[in-house]
Amino acid sequence: MSRKERVLKKRYAIFCEGDTEYNYIDKMRKNQGVELVLKPINMHGGGYTNFLKQIKKEAQTNYLAKFIIVDADRIKTVPGEQENFFKLLEYCKLQNDKGNTPHFLIADNPDFEYVACLHDTDYKGQETKNFIVNAWKFKELAAFKSVEEVYEFLNTGNKSYKLMLEVIRKQDKLVSNKYEIKKKTFDIKIKHTDYNKDSLNKRNSNIEEFFDVIDW
Repeated sequence: MSRKERVLKKRYAIFCEGDTEYNYIDKMRKNQGVELVLKPINMHGGGYTNFLKQIKKEAQTNYLAKFIIVDADRIKTVPGEQENFFKLLEYCKLQNDKGNTPHFLIADNPDFEYVACLHDTDYKGQETKNFIVNAWKFKELAAFKSVEEVYEFLNTGNKSYKLMLEVIRKQDKLVSNKYEIKKKTFDIKIKHTDYNKDSLNKRNSNIEEFFDVIDW
């Protein structure tokens, strides 16, 4: 009797801001094949300092990569958060320079709700809260954020993550990671991470890196 071939699982940890991102990635995980293991960790807010503390706490190395998905609006709107963001950025750079588990910092500017709106072919750059309430018929923004089936909602009808990716691939990024993947050995290396302050006042995201890496 022949032995079953062992399937090497691709494990990733995902640190995300709140319920919307968590629910999206959790359902995304369940729609993937058995060789993919995503561990979404809901930060429940707390700012960039909380992200840094949690990343250090979750120091396991049995992941191919770690993704830290943050809303970038706090950099401009919350006193002291710009400095905290840079501390988070530098920590990720340090881990990558040391050759530790790759740390992908993903910055949604201003937030994940903007990324969500980009899933819709009818979204043409309107203010996100108004679009979510008026076009998607939610009573308020909080109602949208609490939807557990957000992944299904954003990938039905005229909405798709492919539309979102098509738009953001053309954007100038606030944060971008230059990386390479060796598929045969499941080896991922981030060569360097760029921060472009000129993009702080523009809506953008580098979340395509997350989709591209877990899909290879």
